[in-house]
Formats: sequence, structure tokens, C-alpha cells
Amino acid sequence: MSSPITVTTEPPKTTTKRKAGKLAVHEAMWGYIFILPVVLGLGLFYMAPSAASLFLSFTSWDGLTSPQFIGLDNFANLMKDDKFTGSMLNTMMYTVGTVPLSVALATVLAVLLNQKIKGMVFYRTFYFIPVITMPIAVGMVWKWLYNSEFGLINHVLGIMNLPQPNWLFDERFALFSIVLVSVWSSIGYNAVILLSGLQGISGSYYEAASLDGAGTLYKFFRITLPLLTPSLFFVLVMSFINSFQVFDLIFIMMDQQTTMLESTRTVVYSIWEDGFKYFNMGYASAQAFILFIVILIITMVQMYIQKRWVHYQ
Repeated sequence: MSSPITVTTEPPKTTTKRKAGKLAVHEAMWGYIFILPVVLGLGLFYMAPSAASLFLSFTSWDGLTSPQFIGLDNFANLMKDDKFTGSMLNTMMYTVGTVPLSVALATVLAVLLNQKIKGMVFYRTFYFIPVITMPIAVGMVWKWLYNSEFGLINHVLGIMNLPQPNWLFDERFALFSIVLVSVWSSIGYNAVILLSGLQGISGSYYEAASLDGAGTLYKFFRITLPLLTPSLFFVLVMSFINSFQVFDLIFIMMDQQTTMLESTRTVVYSIWEDGFKYFNMGYASAQAFILFIVILIITMVQMYIQKRWVHYQ
């Protein structure tokens, strides 16, 4: 007898495609729903204010009356404004002093915090405390430490018979003093980012190097640093952006003085001063747009040259 023939029926291909299409639409809909709060926040609190600031940069506006369109006058005046030029130079000097020192110290600190020793959780928490401390508290504490009459720093220097500078009132030391505070308060954040990068490096690299007789320094410069470059690149980009936008420490430590030291006036402080102190919103918006262009150019340059030194596993 011949064996029975079984006939299997497959659903039409059009039906399968239709179900797959509905499923893709359903997943896409939920994806857009989940990202909607972030998109709304980005649009309301970042994109819309940025567009409004760009518009205001071409106007003369005191924040109360209707804006008056004046074309490129604000930008033309900026090119002749010594205060703005000086604030941009101060910001660049602050960046040059802060970023390399902060990243270098954070790298060393991350390597130390990556060791397996007793109480490491406490040390990691201890070094991260300045990051979660409010900038107002940081500025006030360091302002007291820098006080020329009863500050702790000058008290220690006096005991050691060393010169006691007027840290926040002397043009020679004021910006340097703020750089030190900024490095102290940001090193913990950078160290945590770099520490996560260190923990992502496989131990097999170090084992192979040890078998070949490699020393500690050789491992650091030939294994650790090359494999840490993605994290270093992120830290460098964020550090440059944050340093060009410094305001809180300048405002807390310097603005309460009788006269603002020109050596510590940064671009964002100048924007705040013109916009919210003198109510020249159009002129302040023009400065903000110039700062945006500078940060954009620096970030694009970093993105371009990172291909030459960043090594992705």
C-alpha cells in the first residue's frame, strides 16, 4: 500500500508580510512614545531657547520692550569690544590650565582606584564627593580658604614663612586660584569615567605582557593608555565644553567683590552681565552665539583628529 500523502498549507506570503509590517509599526510607535519626553525636553529647553537666542542676537532688546531688529550691529560691536575679547582670552587661558591638568590627574587617580586593595569603595566615594557638592558650597568654602587675612591656606604659608598672596584680589593669582578649584571639583567625575574604561580592558593583555617580561610603565604606556583612549576622548570633549561654559565658580568667588577683576572675566560671565545686569539681551545673545561657534569648531576638530589617536577594541 502506498503511504498517505500529507499536505501542508502555508499562509500566503502577503499575509506574513502584512503581519510583519504591523509589528514593525507597533514597535516603532512605542519607540517614539518612549523617546517623546526626551524629545520634548530637548525641544522646549534647548532647541527653542537656542533659536530664540539666535534671533535676539540680531536685535536690540532690553527684556521688557519689543525687540528692534538691528542686523549685524551686535556682532560688529563685539569685534571692537575689548571686554569681550579679554573675556574670550581669559576663557581660553582657563581652559588651557584646567583641561590638561584635570585629565592627567584623573587618569592617575583612576589607575590608583582600579587597584584591588582594602577599602577601595570608600576611596572611590571620597574622591567623588566634590562632584556631587553644590558649586555654591564649593565656591564659598574655597573663598574662605583663599582669604588673605584669616584663610587656612595663607595661615599655613605664614607658619612656613612663605609669601602669602592675596589670591582672589591679585590679577596675577586670581585666575590660577579658580583653575585649582575647578580641577579639584571635576577630577572625581573624570576619574569615574576613566575608571569604567579601565575596568573594560581585558586582563589577558596584561598577563601576556607579564609573560614577556614587561614592566609596570611599559604596560601603562603600551596597553593601558592605548585601550583607554575612547574614554579619554570623551573626557577631553566634555572637559573642553564645560571649561568654555564656566560661570558658577567665577560668579560665587569673584562677583561679590567691589570690582570684578578683568583677568577672571569669562565669556559666560560677560553674557550674564550684559543680559541680566545691564539688560542688553541682544548683545548678550550675540556673545552666546559666538561662544557656540567656538565650541562647535573645537569639538569638530577633536572629532576629526580622534581618528589618529583613539583606538577602539
